Amino acid sequence: MAGTHWIDNAACGDSNPDDLFAQMAQQKQAKAICDACAVRIECLAEALDSRIEFGVWGGMTERERKALLNRRPDVTSWRTVLDQAHEAFKQSRVG
Repeated sequence: MAGTHWIDNAACGDSNPDDLFAQMAQQKQAKAICDACAVRIECLAEALDSRIEFGVWGGMTERERKALLNRRPDVTSWRTVLDQAHEAFKQSRVG
């Protein structure tokens, strides 16, 4: 995981790692940790670009990430896609 300095600022940094690799109902609790995380985009991009199969990353479960990857097999850099989507969202809120 090259270039993972964002990990130091992750909301889950003080969490029990087992909480992020939860199953079924507990995944909702794990995803809640990501809701206000300052590095959510970086985390999700890492999971998607690295094809990480397990755990909640950037607010998405493994099933959600797999579905997204299957819908968009053409994407070579999820970081770029997510950054662009975030910028578009911010611009839409401005006016």
